[in-house]
Amino acid sequence: MPVCLWVSLAAATPAFAAPQEAKSLSAAELTYIRVLKGSVPEYLSITVNADGQGSYEGRKLGETATPRPFQLSLATSQRLFELAADLNNFKDIQLESHKKVANLGLKTFIYRRGDEKNRVQFNYTLQREAQELSDLFEKIAGVEEHIKALEFAIKYDPLGLPRELLQIQIDLQERALVDPELMVPSLEQIVSNPRFLHLAQVRAQNILKTVRDGE
Repeated sequence: MPVCLWVSLAAATPAFAAPQEAKSLSAAELTYIRVLKGSVPEYLSITVNADGQGSYEGRKLGETATPRPFQLSLATSQRLFELAADLNNFKDIQLESHKKVANLGLKTFIYRRGDEKNRVQFNYTLQREAQELSDLFEKIAGVEEHIKALEFAIKYDPLGLPRELLQIQIDLQERALVDPELMVPSLEQIVSNPRFLHLAQVRAQNILKTVRDGE
């Protein structure tokens, strides 16, 4: 290879890699952690990026970490990052109210983007945006906990499915879940498999209709 051509290719390589590196560094990520002994789950962690790709971890304290991947809707992920931006992406901000309230769990918000990392913790806050942000994360966790329970019941406790599905119906009515579409694969599995109780199949079908209708 001519020396001049080799030099030209070598010089071009960093120029090609630089945009990829810049793209990686610009990817923002939010993490929500809540720790409360005796709650279900005791340790909760959700991480999500601006595209809605993320992971969920819910377990007892001391258990092995087993994060689960998920894909949030664009609307939900956008709202999460909007609220974080309203809170200055947790930079130089205090959220703890310092009021005498019960232990509601130590909550942590983390914002990462490239070399930037901001973190804030609180037990109880009066900041409206922080309340809404933690509520959204908790409602995402609610969906993930239902998915875990459904998957367990499908494999090991099919007789417990009607009870779990009833709780999902109640949570949907109370608008306690965000992006319930994440439950669709498990619900479809229940509906399509005749080995499950008819009551479970009927409830799963009703939930699917509610979710798909956006009610």
